[in-house]
Amino acid sequence: MNPQVELNLALILFVPWFSILAWLFWAYPRQPRGGARTAFDSASLILATLLAGWGMHWSMHNADPNAGAIWKQVLASSVAYGLFLLVMTLAIVVRWRWLRARAATDAAGDAEAAEAAASAGSHRDSIRPLAGKVES
Repeated sequence: MNPQVELNLALILFVPWFSILAWLFWAYPRQPRGGARTAFDSASLILATLLAGWGMHWSMHNADPNAGAIWKQVLASSVAYGLFLLVMTLAIVVRWRWLRARAATDAAGDAEAAEAAASAGSHRDSIRPLAGKVES
């Protein structure tokens, strides 16, 4: 086997699965989608891929050579997959908390605006007569 392919075999074999997980991470939830979220999602995916690649190479160089050639591939696959999932799991948790806090802030702002509109309306109603009523 080509030494370069052997060194990167774990990552080559996981590219389809990593692509599916990356697409799911990118696509859901669909809203809200803004510049900050796009930057966060992109950074998370890049970090996960780089860390998986680093873990794969580290495993290939540090696997026990007496365990056989296949052990390098097994260890590299396991470490690469684990690191990819670790970064993606942390990114999902951070994004959930961020989006939940953002939704709570938006809801609080909407409630304050509604309360201000209601209090302005009640003040206005106390000054003016009701429509259709004749003052004596």
